[in-house]
Amino acid sequence: MTDRIRDYLARTAHDAPCLVMDLDRVRENYETFARAMPDTRVFYAIKANPAPEILALLADLGSCFDAASLREIEMAMQAGATADRISFSNTIKRERDIATAYRLGVRQYAFDCDAELEKIARSAPGSRVVCRLLCDGNGADWPLSKKFGCSAEMAARLMERAHALGLVAHGLAFHVGSQQPNPMMWDGALETCAELFRKLGERGIEMNLVNLGGGFPARYLRDVPEVDTYGQAINGSLKRHFGNRIPQTIIEPGRGMVGDAGAIRSEILLISQKDDNDPTRWVYLDIGKFGGLAETIDEAIRYPIRTDHDGDDLMPTILAGPTCDSVDVMYEKDPYLLPVSIEIGETVLIESTGAYTSTYAANGFNGFDPLKCVCV
Repeated sequence: MTDRIRDYLARTAHDAPCLVMDLDRVRENYETFARAMPDTRVFYAIKANPAPEILALLADLGSCFDAASLREIEMAMQAGATADRISFSNTIKRERDIATAYRLGVRQYAFDCDAELEKIARSAPGSRVVCRLLCDGNGADWPLSKKFGCSAEMAARLMERAHALGLVAHGLAFHVGSQQPNPMMWDGALETCAELFRKLGERGIEMNLVNLGGGFPARYLRDVPEVDTYGQAINGSLKRHFGNRIPQTIIEPGRGMVGDAGAIRSEILLISQKDDNDPTRWVYLDIGKFGGLAETIDEAIRYPIRTDHDGDDLMPTILAGPTCDSVDVMYEKDPYLLPVSIEIGETVLIESTGAYTSTYAANGFNGFDPLKCVCV
């Protein structure tokens, strides 16, 4: 947690959970990505945290934006980004939203199947299209399923089809899984991209772009490599597989941009045990899965948790949320060790919660307000 967040929390009271974001840390993270990969354009994944202050800061710094919906496109433009700095990267789009984005000036669209390609051809004629490949997210804390992407063989056919439809067959995209701790996981996907570039080049289709996706991790409980390490690994793979014909590249950091720039202050509502002889206690917070901590599903993302009693004796603690839903339990399979001395009514700080919390929060489930986000 940064000093700016700590100072804000020390002088500000809230009667509900609150996410506090440090804009200086977001700026530092953007500059770190820019230095580590100077030949790669940054497209911030708006879905990670669309706070207007964050979008305005990044727009001012020169960032581009990865938008998953028409509303995210509008938010980026309201923050100062021009349409040429926005990619409509969701492969599942309403055709009328594609048409509206096209009228707004957006000219880059992602797809992974024939039907989506045909929508783009009809409603965004002449635009640049990027075909998303299936990719193994092995090792990622938040791996991706087969919901997005297609096989390499299908991608080659689709890009030929895009060319025939009058679209610009611009390039390929992939994603190695969110919170990817292995910098070498980009290598296999880049090898596949290079093979497709050569194959399609022989057919008269010269692609120009590789979208390296996201996957760059935030710091939670487990140590992860520095951004520079990822940059070196990816640049090495690009040289190895593309030789002297390295294409344009973009990255779409979300978690890596804002994850460690935020912390949530939460109140302990209840401490209990299920049996007088049970060595494990339950601690219920005023925030849970439905309040913004959805990534605790399967205990995938394990956030650092701080209390006013750190340093005291510890005991196993199951953490749960406040709602009347039995799945609203964050950590049960692998309970946290928290101080024995914590008490009802005290606060805990859940660190590195800047990404995928305020946007995952339910709007009014059980009558709880959405998670408030404050930028300092």
